[in-house]
Amino acid sequence: MTWFLLKGLLRDRSRSLFPLLVTSAGVLLTVFMYSFIEGEMADMVTNNANFQTGHVKVVTRAYAEQLERTPNDLALLEVGELQHQLSDQFPEIAWVPRIHFGGLLDIPDESGETRAQGPAAGMAADLLHPASGEIDRMQLRDGLVSGRLPEKPFEILVSDEFAQSLDLQIGKSATLISSGMYGGMAMQNFEVVGTVHFGIQALDRGGIIADISGIRRTLNMEDGAGELLGFFKDGQYEEKRADAVVQKFEQLYSSPEGEFAPTILKLTDQNDLGSMYAYVDVVSSLMVGIFVLVMSIVLWNAGLMGTLRRYGEYGVRLAIGEEKSHIYRTMIMESLLIGLIGSVVGTALGLAASYYLQAHGIDIGNLMGSSTILFPDVVRAKVTTASYYVGFFPGLLATTLGSMIAGIGIYKRETASLFKELEVQ
Repeated sequence: MTWFLLKGLLRDRSRSLFPLLVTSAGVLLTVFMYSFIEGEMADMVTNNANFQTGHVKVVTRAYAEQLERTPNDLALLEVGELQHQLSDQFPEIAWVPRIHFGGLLDIPDESGETRAQGPAAGMAADLLHPASGEIDRMQLRDGLVSGRLPEKPFEILVSDEFAQSLDLQIGKSATLISSGMYGGMAMQNFEVVGTVHFGIQALDRGGIIADISGIRRTLNMEDGAGELLGFFKDGQYEEKRADAVVQKFEQLYSSPEGEFAPTILKLTDQNDLGSMYAYVDVVSSLMVGIFVLVMSIVLWNAGLMGTLRRYGEYGVRLAIGEEKSHIYRTMIMESLLIGLIGSVVGTALGLAASYYLQAHGIDIGNLMGSSTILFPDVVRAKVTTASYYVGFFPGLLATTLGSMIAGIGIYKRETASLFKELEVQ
């Protein structure tokens, strides 16, 4: 029966072409939009994790209450010992110290007088020890525009856009004017050894990267760090694994009290990423639901037109004794075949478009303006396992619903009037 119905659909294109095109277009949009959203979320999570949040983050309780300010006067102390303990207790996680700081970057002229100044958003990480993985984690080698990576404590990288605005030359000295851990003014000369393009507008406007050892001396934070970031060694963030780490940490460090006691935050507890995750889930569900609704209405109308065109055919089939339920079931089977073919075609086209966007991306850096969100300049799709089957839900469901609604008219046919209809035809 299935092969018989398929041959009928292939031979009568007027019955199948329009529903097939509608289904394919809807599935294509569903697959592409799903992959696009997945790619955006993956890039945003990766950038936030690598530069700000980590997969988990250990800070003092007082620091956590003012997390957006990154208050170094509330930083962790004796970080080396804490890092060693956490490495033993959580061997699946790589722990790295970070310090976020702000200040002015002062550029002197040949006589030592100020030639240019600019507000800098700085980050200190362990750049001198390859085992820390910080250079690869922040993709500094790939983003290096000119110069080299820091090899000494008082060498820094400056974002290429920031360096151009200050007319800053590689190898020249720059003075960082900031605030120390205990509230006093901190000033230190650094050698600019390279410029880097982060690919994130919020960092490219005024970002600088330094080794943590030099910043510790500058800000009077010896063996201290604002944050201790944890990254799963396989590089993948999973909410369940993060929840397990948080639960174990709270059991181990629940007894100490006071504002400087360590506490832990997972990625979704920071930068509103938790609400962003929930928002994306809702948007994805709404997207599929809207496509199902719109496609069902369109296919319902197509089914009604097809039913009117096939009015005589149904009359003959009823007149020769075929049951209404059998005709109805054959309509549903036809719609399932159309939905299956349309879903396969639409999924193939959607995957092709998604793979292209995943490989090449679209540069939207000029649209980000003054955004402070760690959002990538180049947006990309991400093809996941779900991308291969997500389009089949609207594809099959919409065609089936459309035919089910349109086919109700079959049950309204009166057998007694069939012969009069056939005589007229």
